[in-house]
Amino acid sequence: MEYLDIILKLIISLGVLNVWLLRANQPSPWRGSNAASLKDEFEAYGLSQEMMKFIGGIKILLAVLILVSIVYQPLEKIGLIGMAAMMLGAIAMHIKINDPLKRSLPALTLLALTLIVLFV
Repeated sequence: MEYLDIILKLIISLGVLNVWLLRANQPSPWRGSNAASLKDEFEAYGLSQEMMKFIGGIKILLAVLILVSIVYQPLEKIGLIGMAAMMLGAIAMHIKINDPLKRSLPALTLLALTLIVLFV
């Protein structure tokens, strides 16, 4: 079970880091309202660029906490509970702008993986 825990933590954290650090300015079929970048996506949600930077900073921090928790267990709950909250927020934003369910799948998947690590 320990190896599965590590694999799931890697998927969660590297997935978030990929979106926020490597693919922030690239289009994706998962972006809200067919946005071409994170900036466009947050505009579609009615959120400011400052809010985008704040949320991005929190998600990056939580992803790093989850990575570090592989070797330093006390950070696990903080990182995972925070990430679950962020994914719930992401799902809420997709619902707010009436996105099709498909666009919420990455956030739903990360939420599910986060809950599995937390409770299994």
